[in-house]
Amino acid sequence: MAPTLYFSRNPNPRLAVAVARYLNCAVDFEWAAPFDPAQSDRFRRLNPSLSIPIMVDQGKSLWEADAIACALSMRAGSSFWRMDAEMPDMIRWISWGKANFVQACDMVHFERGTKPRYGLGPYDAAACAEGLQRFASTAGILETHLQTRAYLLDSGLSYADFRMATFLPFNDVAGLPLEDYPALSAWNRRLQRLAAWRDPFAGLVAPELPAIPNGAGGDKQAEAR
Repeated sequence: MAPTLYFSRNPNPRLAVAVARYLNCAVDFEWAAPFDPAQSDRFRRLNPSLSIPIMVDQGKSLWEADAIACALSMRAGSSFWRMDAEMPDMIRWISWGKANFVQACDMVHFERGTKPRYGLGPYDAAACAEGLQRFASTAGILETHLQTRAYLLDSGLSYADFRMATFLPFNDVAGLPLEDYPALSAWNRRLQRLAAWRDPFAGLVAPELPAIPNGAGGDKQAEAR
């Protein structure tokens, strides 16, 4: 019996779906909204925080995108999640990314996308500016690293690349200045050429994210100046 992966179109669930599609795993995909009161009781038993993605396999629940990606890679017998001598390097980029580059992207996306999309309060220009500053410093590190290789690891594509790029498919909303970093931009384009990354929801029942109201999310042009 195939495991069930509960997902939405938000960044971390999208990441888990992309991994499953890239690895061509036998998974039953089910769109979910655990924070909806009508669904919360059901999903609280699977993840007390109610966050998705959640994968249920043989009655056991696994949550957090990185853990699910590891499990899916093992299930597929793939080296996408490295299990060899490169595993420490892969873990290094996953850990650094989540605490630095990914978090910086998240800070900007939260102000320009998540908050207005879900009505989570007013736009905070100072928080967005801090995120942009952190993006600049961390993108610079990635720019230097990616000038001499196609992907984060010397041997090629790995889960570290997917994790690092978690928020980049949402850059139409976040407006991060990727074009200022040629090697980083080229890496992002390479990922976009992968069908599983470009559109992981192809063929799935996956309602679109709520629209962002006109004028919400701050003035990107003014901030860029």
